[in-house]
Amino acid sequence: MAVIETKGLTYTYPSGKKRTLEDVSITIEKGEFVVLTGPSGCGKTTLCRCFNGLVPHFYGGKLEGDISVTGLRVSEHSIHELARHVGLVFQNPENQLFALFVEKDVAFGLENLGVPRDEIRKRVDWALQTTGIENLRERAPHELSGGQQQRVAIACVLAMQPDVMVLDEPTSFLDPSGAQKIFEVISELNKEMGITVVLVEHRLDLASRYSNHVLVMNEGRVVLDGEPREVFNSETARLIGVGVPKATRLSQVLEESGVDLGRVPVTSGEASHILKEVLRRD
Repeated sequence: MAVIETKGLTYTYPSGKKRTLEDVSITIEKGEFVVLTGPSGCGKTTLCRCFNGLVPHFYGGKLEGDISVTGLRVSEHSIHELARHVGLVFQNPENQLFALFVEKDVAFGLENLGVPRDEIRKRVDWALQTTGIENLRERAPHELSGGQQQRVAIACVLAMQPDVMVLDEPTSFLDPSGAQKIFEVISELNKEMGITVVLVEHRLDLASRYSNHVLVMNEGRVVLDGEPREVFNSETARLIGVGVPKATRLSQVLEESGVDLGRVPVTSGEASHILKEVLRRD
């Protein structure tokens, strides 16, 4: 079942002379973990803004083609309506944290939707527990570390219980250890709750182990769309300059040297396992 579907989606910002999105046609199925990547300025963030209606309802501009999310045509439904189905976590968590206490930030979206007080309390408690930050509920967001702030931002979205969670480079301010912890939280939400995840990310060595669908954009177009192993091993990904996982790149170098691993690894653990098999075989 498609939870996000676009057909010929084309968009130009009000002050733009060039199209930011050009003829984008994609299908994202319910429960998928999608990694959206590509060079800076290729249109990734703009596409994410289409998913929750910020484009075109907030930013204006000219939107052509069609986009539907959880069966709702974005052009016909308000941001308020779409917020019940799609949650967006920004690149910088400080952009969506503004209350005096973490607990109030997590409750904010629910209060705006008019959710009953008792239900708000239950959902806030659940979201804090799920993201592992119950002990931070009375802390001020500005006092927290980058990783803690990002967990709070995820909890804010999670409390809304969306069908789709869109995260725009949520680990850009974190070290590899902090990034992995955030990815693990997102992966658990995807697997255990069936939330569809769209993750904009450049750290493909980390993100690739969790995804089952990869989209690569370049100059406003989706140029690759498929299973991670197939996409990362493609010549197009290399030519665009996508940060192909090191394990995949290693297999390509070995193949160029005449060493066939049999299958292309995506993660370092997978590469290690394949190499051991090859050594035993030889």
